[in-house]
Amino acid sequence: MARPATRNIGRLSEIAQVAVKHGFGYFFERHRLTDLVPWGSRDGLEPDETPSERGRHLREMFDELGPTFVKFGQLLSTRPDIVPPDIVLELQKLQDDARPVPFTDIERVIGEELGLTTAQAFLEFDETPTAAASIGQVHHAMLPNGERVAVKVQRPEAPRQIEADIALLHQAARIARERVQALEFVDPEQLVDEFARSIRSELDYRAEARSAEAFRRNFAGEPQVKIPRVYWSYTTGRVLVLELLEGTQLADVEPASLTHDQRRDLAYLIAETWMTMIFRHGLFHGDPHPANIFVLDGGRTVGLVDFGQVGKLTDADLSKLTGLFIDAANERVEALPRRLADLGVGFDRDREEEFIAELREIYYRYYGASLAEIDPLQVIREAFELIYSLNLRLPTRFVLLDKAIATLASVGVSFYPDFNVFEVARPYARNLMLERYAPERVLREAREESVELVRIARALPYQLHDLLEEIRDGQVEVGFVHKGLDEFMHKVDASFNRLVVALIVVGGLIGSSLIGTFAKQGPHVLGVNFLSFIGFLLSGALGVWLLWGVIRSGRL
Repeated sequence: MARPATRNIGRLSEIAQVAVKHGFGYFFERHRLTDLVPWGSRDGLEPDETPSERGRHLREMFDELGPTFVKFGQLLSTRPDIVPPDIVLELQKLQDDARPVPFTDIERVIGEELGLTTAQAFLEFDETPTAAASIGQVHHAMLPNGERVAVKVQRPEAPRQIEADIALLHQAARIARERVQALEFVDPEQLVDEFARSIRSELDYRAEARSAEAFRRNFAGEPQVKIPRVYWSYTTGRVLVLELLEGTQLADVEPASLTHDQRRDLAYLIAETWMTMIFRHGLFHGDPHPANIFVLDGGRTVGLVDFGQVGKLTDADLSKLTGLFIDAANERVEALPRRLADLGVGFDRDREEEFIAELREIYYRYYGASLAEIDPLQVIREAFELIYSLNLRLPTRFVLLDKAIATLASVGVSFYPDFNVFEVARPYARNLMLERYAPERVLREAREESVELVRIARALPYQLHDLLEEIRDGQVEVGFVHKGLDEFMHKVDASFNRLVVALIVVGGLIGSSLIGTFAKQGPHVLGVNFLSFIGFLLSGALGVWLLWGVIRSGRL
């Protein structure tokens, strides 16, 4: 096995020490990873935590290891198909908070990116950040024209630190894949690749700016949703300048300060905003955390910020999601497994009846209930347990959607417990159905399908010609996979081996008998020719060994 690069051994050892400190030493010992633990540091080598505590220990460990591992933990919290439910719920509590960098570093980045000093670029610039995360931090400022803006500046060492940590995670994934048999059902390196793509996309602020512009266009005709304007002349790969939303973060809103109707209207407005993103636009905000939602105009308008995590859905995805949504809103539980399969959710077909039964039990337990009557964390926990117990395989493109929905559920219960999602879902599903099957939409889809079918028909003769040429040149190979064939061949192989041993035993006995009958000279043992005696002895030993093997197999 290739050993870790020398420059990373120290960091791997540090990670191992932190893991042992938080009670995961037994994991290193069980999977032959103690060479990463410093000699003599054996605290925590026994699994003393209960299942409910291991998630908390893991969350605390990621917190101590730093921002990159916090983000990796956040990714794991979106994968209930590979992470146990108790750990998923704990990892969802991870917050990407970091200590602010000195203002001199912020000034240096702005100077490098804009070619201007902070004083030249801005009329005012607040040196104290309003938020600080692992990649960047946000400052309030004023442009020379008097407009107030939020300036997001990337940390100077963020790209280098992230690349170093990604390389380290790749090495840890290779070690885990080679030594930890419990992870055979998942590809750790693929998981790290997914994390690397996600965090690298957040390093280019121009991509976030383009996403903000797309949201602003989509909600241009919606007065109840406010998306900040992007100031492109001040925006680069490491500096992002957005219009400052003059409102209150949802996280800072005291529910008691609003009337019952105001809280209800605000909860419904937020839910409808995300439904519009998902089902109408196909572009949705992937992190609906209360700190990213602003309350404007006394609760009549909501504003959105932080567009680093954005989910995109194709038109085909939207059609399938709409079908799933409509079936769920109209209580057609039996259709849900097929709808989920169309979306790419993999499950064992032999367990489909069990899947439907579990879905029905969860569905009717909570259908029509308000959040005040149920524990939403319990609902999420049950959903995660279902995913994990049935080994459902979730398509990667829907992971961010799962996270957004789960976060919205948490926001709903903390702000307006009486909210009933089905009150929104039913009319929304009905409107979506009418829109999906409107004559002009059906005609447009039929026209697009016809064009695609014509293209396929035109390409078919050429594809057939290429196939025939490959067959003529002997380039086509046919292979098949027979389930259970390896086990069958193993049994056949064992049977033939036993038959060969049996033939050797019989041959030895016959040969020894012939030697004993016709050989009159030579040494004798107990009145039997020596060679005949040896033959009987070996044949008897082989016969006893063969009989013992048959008895042990249980197929006597």
